[in-house]
Amino acid sequence: MNQIVLTGLLPAEICQQIELQQKFRGLQIFKWIGSGVTDFDAMTNLCADLRASLKEKALLRSSTVSNVLKDPDGTIKLQITLHDGNAVETVLLTDREGRKTACVSCQAGCAMKCAFCQTGTLGLARNLEAGEIVEEFLYLESIAGKLDNIVFMGMGEPMQNLGAIRRAIEILCHKDGRALSSKRITLSTCGIVKGIYDLADNGPAIRLAVSLTTANEDLRKELMPVARGEDNNLQELRKAISYYAEKSGRRVTLEAALLHDKNTDEESAQNMISFARGIDVNINLIPWNPVSSLPFEEPSKNEVFRFVEKLEKAGLNVTLRTKRGRKIGGACGQLGKTK
Repeated sequence: MNQIVLTGLLPAEICQQIELQQKFRGLQIFKWIGSGVTDFDAMTNLCADLRASLKEKALLRSSTVSNVLKDPDGTIKLQITLHDGNAVETVLLTDREGRKTACVSCQAGCAMKCAFCQTGTLGLARNLEAGEIVEEFLYLESIAGKLDNIVFMGMGEPMQNLGAIRRAIEILCHKDGRALSSKRITLSTCGIVKGIYDLADNGPAIRLAVSLTTANEDLRKELMPVARGEDNNLQELRKAISYYAEKSGRRVTLEAALLHDKNTDEESAQNMISFARGIDVNINLIPWNPVSSLPFEEPSKNEVFRFVEKLEKAGLNVTLRTKRGRKIGGACGQLGKTK
């Protein structure tokens, strides 16, 4: 691209890149970007000459929406083509109270190869740039209006692209731009311990979710290759989660995709109870969302109920996720378009 993409820049950087002499102009442009404008002519407080110059030098979006899919339950999935031909999917989730959440991707594809996840079968094409992540959020807002939350739970492993995520969060939370509250942001990792410590020590101050799936070491290694590294075993992961909760003062969410006859039995429940007890966590259970190419089955309602009951009787905080976006391949673990 010969033109400068503005979605990944802060006000001072816009001034520098566009060579603007008046610093307040960069702030004006930044505010317009945060408001979701897609045309420089909509920036009505800029003079005509400056708008014409911006059209020559800069782009408001580097990506394009190639498809919009809508589920009857209100879930919306966007398939977005990046400037180099790679693609990602991003999802709008609406809960029963009407709160709207952007589930954004941070990579085109994913290198983690979690056995139960469609995205894990793709391999990694590349990390997204900060501006591309911002654009996902802005595209969703252009369709659904102002959003309440953003979760980094789409395609990719956030800890492998933490620099771009930090920059995207800085842009989205900037008081003179979109001004999203960091309290409304959650990052989900498959369990990269080094990244959890990095996030705890260096910020930003956001919520953390960890895809645990099972607290059986051997089964976790089978389902989640990330666990095969010594630094990411269950003992080290638990230490990191506890550290994050204490350092941030925020409860960590443990996520578990429930797989029929894999991780829903009595032993699995007891392992999870032992792992979670004594640290400030909420357990978020997600009945597996079917992917035809993967060799798993969705658990029965009774299977799920029994598992939830065991955890709750042990005094744990448990949330059972509702099934949303399945009909458009927009549910957790179903994202998978790259081209």
